[in-house]
Amino acid sequence: MSVSILDSAAESSHALPDGLDKPRRKWAVITLMLALTVTVLDATMVNVALPAVAKALEIDRAAVVWVVIAYSLVVVISLLPLSSVAERIGFQRMFTLGLTLFMISSLASATANSLTWLVASRLCQGVSASMLMCMFGGLVRNIYPLRKLAMGISLNAMMVGLMSVLGPTIGAFILEVASWHWIFLLNIPICIVTFFGIRSLPEIPRNKTRFDWIGCALSVPFFGLTIIALDAIVKDPLRAAICIILAAISGWALLRRSRDQLAPIVPVDLLRITPIAYAVGASGFSFAAQMAAFIALPFYFRQSLHYSYADVGLLLAAWSVGVAAMAPVAGYMSGRFKVAVLCGIGAASMALGILILLLLPGNAVFVWPMLAMLTAGVGFGFFQTPNNRALLLGAPKHRSGAAGGLQATTRVFGQSVGTAMVGVAFSLSSSNSVIIGVSVSIGCALIAMLINIVRFFSPVPDSDL
Repeated sequence: MSVSILDSAAESSHALPDGLDKPRRKWAVITLMLALTVTVLDATMVNVALPAVAKALEIDRAAVVWVVIAYSLVVVISLLPLSSVAERIGFQRMFTLGLTLFMISSLASATANSLTWLVASRLCQGVSASMLMCMFGGLVRNIYPLRKLAMGISLNAMMVGLMSVLGPTIGAFILEVASWHWIFLLNIPICIVTFFGIRSLPEIPRNKTRFDWIGCALSVPFFGLTIIALDAIVKDPLRAAICIILAAISGWALLRRSRDQLAPIVPVDLLRITPIAYAVGASGFSFAAQMAAFIALPFYFRQSLHYSYADVGLLLAAWSVGVAAMAPVAGYMSGRFKVAVLCGIGAASMALGILILLLLPGNAVFVWPMLAMLTAGVGFGFFQTPNNRALLLGAPKHRSGAAGGLQATTRVFGQSVGTAMVGVAFSLSSSNSVIIGVSVSIGCALIAMLINIVRFFSPVPDSDL
């Protein structure tokens, strides 16, 4: 990046206000929390409802998984293009469009009477959720003044952790008293209430450059085919190889097209900023570790430790409780200690907690796996706030929308890669495939830790390192 570009970015950043004033900030935070609530609840409740959906629509269990896959895949491929759109049309307008589409598509999902209709409506929900999620980081950066930014990030993490715990419970309760359709209908009143707070959300100066449709078209196969290739690497190696080749070609073309643009679809301009590059790398492996653990550990608890489904639910909840409890502590400490130190400790704690689970004997007292899951969750929560703070603060403020989109894309892409890697482990014929799946999570957490060790010794003169 040239010096002139950096100078103009700095001037634009200083021209923007340092967060919202207190009365407006309060309503903006409430609005953001409601949007976080509805998107996280929707994702977690739907997973619980899959057996009921399969039975009601009389479809195969393998086919009903597309209700989740379709949603996740469209989110992965659309986050960065939509964050670029948000910078051009404005945060409030994008938020309104996303919330409206989310409400309409939730109603469509609730009235679905076939798998085709349900998957189509879930695709629309994925697009609308992506329209909201791509702005969360940018909204936090512009809602809070700099001195309160860590608190804002930790509040987001705490809300996500809380809803991750409550989501399956609320979903299970709904299924006990009503049909699966109400899982989607619950979104509508939350969306209606959220509409009242949209005017309180911040706006940043809009990006006047032309939207890069070719870059957008190239980003779709790059992200989408990479995930499909990882999923097919064992079951269909030829298809996986073709997908990897096509994804690599798309990625190369996208990089060449983006490297000289001021505000590209894939923000390579931000990735040239060393603190952001470290934060993105560490975040990707951290979320891969988290999702790999959440997929592999239930099988491990059931098959190796012989716990009931209720016990498995409690253990997974312990992780989320650890994340929620640690988020405000990490927010307090992130402005007082080096990011690399805090994130390194967090990643190491996550790896340690999962490793302890593998070392436990089959007759271990239940409190030990509970403490191990709590340790892993605390580590994950300790990692996220300082790392996200470094990512958002590393970007010029007028590019906070792109930084938020990059943060969300890294999270979803990392989770998708973690899911695919566990799928590869489960496809192995070895009797230890579940152990390998759990080990994938440990390996990803250790890589995140190593990135932070390198970040600590980085020569870049940045106080946030």
